[in-house]
Amino acid sequence: MHLLPYSLAVSCLLSIANDYVLAAPSPSTSPIPRSIPLLRRSRTQRNATEFSSWLKSQKEILEAKYSSSSQKKRASGLNLLTNQNADSSFYGSIAVGTPAMSYNVILDTGSSDLWLAASDGVSTTSDGIPTFDSANSSSFTNLNTSFSISYGSGAARGTLGKDVVQFAGFEVDSQVFGVVTQVSQNLLNAPVSGLMGLGFKSIAASGATPFWQQLAETDGTLDSPLMAFQLTRFVDVNNAQTLEPGGTFNLGAVNSSLFTGDIDYQDIPDGQEGYWIQQLSALTVNGNSVSVGSGSAAYAAIDTGTTLVGGPESIVSALYAQIPGSEALTGSNSGYWTYPCSTDVNVTMRFGSSSISWPISTADFLLEQVGQGTCVGAFFALNTSGTSAPAWIVGDTFLKNVYTVFRSNPASVGFATLSDTATAMNGKLGSAPSPTVGAVAATISGSSAGTGTDRSSSANGALPGTVVSALGAWAAVLLSGVLGGVMLL
Repeated sequence: MHLLPYSLAVSCLLSIANDYVLAAPSPSTSPIPRSIPLLRRSRTQRNATEFSSWLKSQKEILEAKYSSSSQKKRASGLNLLTNQNADSSFYGSIAVGTPAMSYNVILDTGSSDLWLAASDGVSTTSDGIPTFDSANSSSFTNLNTSFSISYGSGAARGTLGKDVVQFAGFEVDSQVFGVVTQVSQNLLNAPVSGLMGLGFKSIAASGATPFWQQLAETDGTLDSPLMAFQLTRFVDVNNAQTLEPGGTFNLGAVNSSLFTGDIDYQDIPDGQEGYWIQQLSALTVNGNSVSVGSGSAAYAAIDTGTTLVGGPESIVSALYAQIPGSEALTGSNSGYWTYPCSTDVNVTMRFGSSSISWPISTADFLLEQVGQGTCVGAFFALNTSGTSAPAWIVGDTFLKNVYTVFRSNPASVGFATLSDTATAMNGKLGSAPSPTVGAVAATISGSSAGTGTDRSSSANGALPGTVVSALGAWAAVLLSGVLGGVMLL
């Protein structure tokens, strides 16, 4: 990690906001879970001004994102992930059209729309972002319906279309998605072309049923109605490249080699299916409990498209009050805290009625060193009042420490202890997975988008500021807007 002059670093902190490989499962009677490798890019060297801007955008993006019948053989699939920019974002790959072409997309459980940058609207000359050209697909249908989604870090606009989409060994032959012709500057970072929302249909700006949900609701398609993530850690590796192996995404089955013990499932609160909501029931720092309230005031969205962890200012402040030497930043960096880098900060989080408190690595809590002996923490104050978003957004700072399962029936989120196989991938330098177009184990027909001639969303659909870094952005952000250091989708 690099050092910044303290006076400059303090002014940069809040600007951080902007903060997948295809494989077909084996058609055996006992399917082997397929995974999608994730990539991560090497940490960008930022000066004080850039870091301050990054911190500010990271927070704003997250706030904006959330403010708004024949029996088929069941199967499971996987997609290898890429870790981009030292844990700033994680992406996988999909294939679209006829003939199928592959694209890298942020996988964002904090939003529900799929969208790709279009060749007739997003420049590829200078930024190197691969774009979708509908003229090259014989199966594409233009729905002549406008589409837009906004995030704290920017927005994306275009039209809705439908086409054949392949992902993790499965295919939907008429998947509705946004063909984006206008994207805010820095919303996407090469080689990412868009975002795939993995939330529920109820928060989709397009009104379309998300890819994963169509499969889960089609009888006999998936072994189990779930998807799972294992994310790698490179934030503490100084020589990490821009793109590194990011872990594994599984669809339809879990990968038992990546976790040990049981998966601790906690149901989504009644009526809250939209985001993947869990109630935060306990929070500790260095063994000291921090009161988190109860009921909806303690609801948290489990969001793979967000880099950090955001929560109510009073609670986050109380957490840092337990860390000797911590200080709240002010001005444009308000909402972030610094603390002595020499202090090991051990945070745990517990959800629902579980008896298990899940620890966060000290390496993940340390967001950035900004001066001699001074670091910025990865928990920040988030204000979601007046929006449909929950009080907490729990991103990759936490999720890198657990094996995470999102199950649609019953609607729940499960966590399990990472296996030695999984943790051995942390910090192991290597080549990022290459996007591929593979055979599919199952194909289903997609559903139509919502009615109307214009589909748009702001803070009420996507989570406030999910991605800001390379993954998240448009679909919902916190990737909903891939910007550059931290992601909020």
